[in-house]
Amino acid sequence: MRLSSVYPMPREGVLDIAAYVPGRSTAKPGVKLHKLSSNETPLGPSPKAVQAFHSVADDLASYPDGSALQLRQAIARRHGIAADRIVCGNGSDELLALLAQTYLSSGDEAVFSEHGFLVYPIATKAAGATPVEVKDVDLTADVDGFLTAITERTKIVFLANPNNPTGTYLPFSEVRRLHAGLPPHVLLVLDAAYAEYVRRNDYESGMELAATAPNVVMTRTFSKIYGLAKLRIGWMYGPEHVIDAINRVRGPFNMTGPAISAGAAAMGDVGFIQKAVAHNDRWLPQLTEALEAIGLSVTPSVGNFLLVHFPDADGRRADDADAFLLEHGLVTRKVGAYKLPNALRITIGSDEANTALIDTLTRFMAR
Repeated sequence: MRLSSVYPMPREGVLDIAAYVPGRSTAKPGVKLHKLSSNETPLGPSPKAVQAFHSVADDLASYPDGSALQLRQAIARRHGIAADRIVCGNGSDELLALLAQTYLSSGDEAVFSEHGFLVYPIATKAAGATPVEVKDVDLTADVDGFLTAITERTKIVFLANPNNPTGTYLPFSEVRRLHAGLPPHVLLVLDAAYAEYVRRNDYESGMELAATAPNVVMTRTFSKIYGLAKLRIGWMYGPEHVIDAINRVRGPFNMTGPAISAGAAAMGDVGFIQKAVAHNDRWLPQLTEALEAIGLSVTPSVGNFLLVHFPDADGRRADDADAFLLEHGLVTRKVGAYKLPNALRITIGSDEANTALIDTLTRFMAR
């Protein structure tokens, strides 16, 4: 018997995937850490969510509800949608991967924007399909570019709206134009991870389109404004036939009991979310103005983070700023993997963190 390798090998293409690298969580020892690298809320989780999490501590021996009914019903009540058209997952990342696994095969293509979420090409390649990247226009997804990229092999279009890491968004008229130009067999995936932060009259998360169109789904997360990133909770809303297909391939217990309970409680705590929105509304323009005043370029953002561009000069580039900030306990996100080598993505943090960021970058630019 002739062996093809000295050890088991993954199928072709897997080793070509660039592994996702999350934002750093540590800074220089001895300085106070301000983590501004992962777009986490500075307000933490709802106290009601924490209480719900602890309430199941004595029942860890039991399997969770495989359908996450409590959580789906809480989401449905909050948004006025049908619970049976919701599926929950281990973060929206899992749902994006399940969509790729379910609807992509070898020879298929998935389309996404140039500076889109890195999980899109990872999930596409993991399914054996081909990722197709569309150039942005002014760091914003280009509908005409998307439509030009569609071929008979296209099966999924991923659109993050708002987009991470740019913070830009498409007005919903443009999203509808994109959808109208897609063949009916193409699934439009609207990734609305940052929807709760957007305060623009021409923006919609995609919920209505997912409710009415047979080829649109919307994904959301509890990792951002709800402050439950450690519990990994995501949800998707879409047509019954898509939800049915995803339920057939997902793990039977892909949500933990504590996550289900905490997520349901967080979804119902509207007052807490309003506080998080108010904090972001106050600091997003304030940070933008302060950083522009010291000579930095900031992409207009509708999320809870800023994409900050640095001068192309020795000692002033993004890598230099990142190192300087790290020395002072401020951890930001380098975005070279997103083809933005001279920029940093910086989360809107606490009052203390934001003040420290302005002060530290002011000193950096004045060196």
